[in-house]
Amino acid sequence: MKYFDYAATTPIDPEVLAIYQETALSYWGNTSSLHDQGTKAKGLLESCRDKLASILHVSSDGIYFTSGGTEANHIAIITLALSRQDRGKHIITTMAEHSSVFSSTAYLRKAGFKITEIPFLQNGQLDFYALTDAIQNDTILISVGHANSEIGSIQPIEAISKQVRGQNILLHSDCVQSFGKIDIASISPFVDAMSLSSHKIYGPKGVGAVFIRPEYRVTGIFPNETHERGIRGGTVNTPGIAAFVAAALKLTNKDWKKMYQLRTTFFEHLGSNWEKRFTIFESPSDVQLPHVIGLTVNGREGQWVMLECNRRGFHISTGSACHQELQSPARTIIAMGVMEEKQREFIRISFGQDTTLDDVIQLAQLLRKLAK
Repeated sequence: MKYFDYAATTPIDPEVLAIYQETALSYWGNTSSLHDQGTKAKGLLESCRDKLASILHVSSDGIYFTSGGTEANHIAIITLALSRQDRGKHIITTMAEHSSVFSSTAYLRKAGFKITEIPFLQNGQLDFYALTDAIQNDTILISVGHANSEIGSIQPIEAISKQVRGQNILLHSDCVQSFGKIDIASISPFVDAMSLSSHKIYGPKGVGAVFIRPEYRVTGIFPNETHERGIRGGTVNTPGIAAFVAAALKLTNKDWKKMYQLRTTFFEHLGSNWEKRFTIFESPSDVQLPHVIGLTVNGREGQWVMLECNRRGFHISTGSACHQELQSPARTIIAMGVMEEKQREFIRISFGQDTTLDDVIQLAQLLRKLAK
């Protein structure tokens, strides 16, 4: 089996798994309990909060641990919107966000909010001028993912922040795909909230975090919740959080050199004049995650290509894992205005720690065969 779907999820790191197991055995108390076992678990939880805040270069008072990136997006978008609805009810996002962002905005639509979705340009970048034009007097929140999960394009968070500075508009960024691949501390001064997930960085599933600037007073979506300072309910997953932070500490300064080499090698082995058989969807290299490749095998439906690869032991995808069950085209290429007949040809390849040059060469050779 050769795995090329690291953008969907990653295997847990053995050292991280060992930390999870040790924490589950030794720190099993409820962090809200006042006895010694609860206090012990609470101390570990706060230590993890401080360590994650240090990685992000933010205040630990703004870190809330969640059940994953989806809940982090729900909490960030919905709580910020509801806390500022007295100032307006207009929210801007893009057409190419994770499904949890659209779930959040759908909830807010029912509560009377207006939502504007911005398209992408053909180079995989959001249409910045459309975003600027969409800003209204009652705009209170913009939510833009830092790195796109389907083609790996990195969006201009700093430029967006500078554009809306002084307009009393908050900026949230879904950093699930960028965390652990980019030093996202570089954008933390420019966002008011960001979402993270553990299982994308070789940590356990079911764990994530959201950062919301502590100066913004927000309350949980559901009233009377008691965990994580009232932002959410449910007993805190102390072992998962410890493992998540351990995984984050291992990956913070990851070198991109290997991923660039894998990407270059893949394109080299697609064959001469590969542009006739394949269409690549990407941004310029300085704003592109090297480990994610969105493409089509021209004239071949993406679902068929994925199944043929799977039959031969190569695991790829046809887009975001949270969207594939709908068997509909990847949102990103729709946002980029790709013609409908090509939308269903889309596939995604993503590299990870265990990907080798030989794996990449074999996959490229297989796709060449399928293209013929």
